[in-house]
Amino acid sequence: MTAEIIDGTKLSEKILEDVKNRIKDSKKRPGLAIVIVGDNPASEIYVGLKEKKSKEMGFQCERYDLSEDIKEEDLLKLIDDLNQKQSIHGIIVQLPLPDHMNENLIVDSVLPHKDVDGFTPVNLGNLINDNNMIVPATARACMELIKSTGIEIKGKNAVIVGRSKIVGKPVSLLLLQEHATVTICHSKTEDLREHTKNADILVAAAGKAKLIKKNMVKKGAVVIDVGINRTLKGLEGDVDFEAVKEVAGYITPVPKGVGPMTIAMLLDNILIAMKLTGK
Repeated sequence: MTAEIIDGTKLSEKILEDVKNRIKDSKKRPGLAIVIVGDNPASEIYVGLKEKKSKEMGFQCERYDLSEDIKEEDLLKLIDDLNQKQSIHGIIVQLPLPDHMNENLIVDSVLPHKDVDGFTPVNLGNLINDNNMIVPATARACMELIKSTGIEIKGKNAVIVGRSKIVGKPVSLLLLQEHATVTICHSKTEDLREHTKNADILVAAAGKAKLIKKNMVKKGAVVIDVGINRTLKGLEGDVDFEAVKEVAGYITPVPKGVGPMTIAMLLDNILIAMKLTGK
């Protein structure tokens, strides 16, 4: 048995086409502000992708590159200005931030209806209450990839490896909304294999290259690999792809899996935010 490859690039193209059509039908142009602090190569690549794709779709995109030693109060002032700017519908503060900054304080300073990353307490709280307003883009991407397989999620055993607020926690809540039985594993979990081998749906988001081995995956499972690990061999996911594809039913590759879908979901979030602002 060889798994069916879930093509995130192909699926994202359909979503982006819908986004483009919705912009054409709109009387206003969506505005995105991207704030990046310091010089982080990984952040630079991701910000570049967001900026490039948003402009291709016809968004107004403003990028703010700030020095690593900027004062926290100056960053907060910039975010406040962007909160008040009517032409900006979505604000992204690229993480991680320098050590001298309070990340929670900075993230929380973005108005919830402009928080297109979905990281503010208001948006995460809405998710807990099954009131999805703006959902973290990578979590949305995972769900769309799972649903693209056509499997019924209700009643399935779902295991998420990783408990970040960016992926693990929101994905678990979205799967609960679909009536899956959810287990979250993390660095302190004893006998990880004991949990993953029983998963009908396995989401790997731990940030450790090839953590998930063939003997840890249930035959026929849906495997979503969120990991992007830079190694001497190039980009590798959290899943040992070549081995696991021999037992899984469906699997996402790295790259061309979750990555392009995350960008598509982010741009869709901006249109949601534009509708919420009403301006």
